[in-house]
Amino acid sequence: MNEAWEYTRRLLPFVVIILVYESFRSVADKLNSHIHYSFMPHLDKALFGKLPTAALQQWWWQGHVQWYDIVLYIPYMLFFIVPIGTAILVWKTRDQYYWQVVTAFSLLFFGAFLTFLAYPTAPPWLATQRGVIQPITRISSDVWSSLGIHNFPSLYNHLAPNPVAAFPSLHGGVSLLFSLLVFKLYGRRWGLVSLIYPVLITIGVIYEGEHYASDVLAGFLYAIAAFYLAPHVLDWIKSGWTKLARSSSTKTALKSAK
Repeated sequence: MNEAWEYTRRLLPFVVIILVYESFRSVADKLNSHIHYSFMPHLDKALFGKLPTAALQQWWWQGHVQWYDIVLYIPYMLFFIVPIGTAILVWKTRDQYYWQVVTAFSLLFFGAFLTFLAYPTAPPWLATQRGVIQPITRISSDVWSSLGIHNFPSLYNHLAPNPVAAFPSLHGGVSLLFSLLVFKLYGRRWGLVSLIYPVLITIGVIYEGEHYASDVLAGFLYAIAAFYLAPHVLDWIKSGWTKLARSSSTKTALKSAK
């Protein structure tokens, strides 16, 4: 019973933060309906000479699902599991850093949300539907079909109700933040192993048409910012809480004195 309460006390605030983020994200495109379709592909072409998504699909996409399409999509589906799993791992093994980890992921989520709100951006598969870029296959849909789920667009709309939250790539951001935390808390050896995750995410989301390369790079920058800001934000919160507690104690003491 005590262990169940401890899990609830530790994890419930983090889960609530993620659910609040999801609620906000789902309405971001309704608050700002000016969708940007062309800037990101132009940026990708300026940086790489061509669209990395188109190049990867020309190399690897066979017109039907291969084993590596599924392998590259599995990390994509771990989006919410990784932050919560990381929080549990750190709580059990490096408890003094638990709230710093929660703060870092929270900063990443809500920093991205503000960007989704200010600058809603279409992913490659949606830009293709509008005729903005060359044909790009949304390979994730074919992956789901190969698993027997043929109404992927309807399912996706329930799981990710904002299709224009492409910049920055939170999948990229979460994956890199995970690795940065592993490097810091568990050392170089495990940190190097953890890099498998952001590498697979980067290749997967670009290849399968979910993000531009620039989206992923932006997600990495957001992750780095969240990683370095988290300790300072946490100290600021603790300082504010301490001042509030002292002020409350002083007021209570004055009332008692009267």
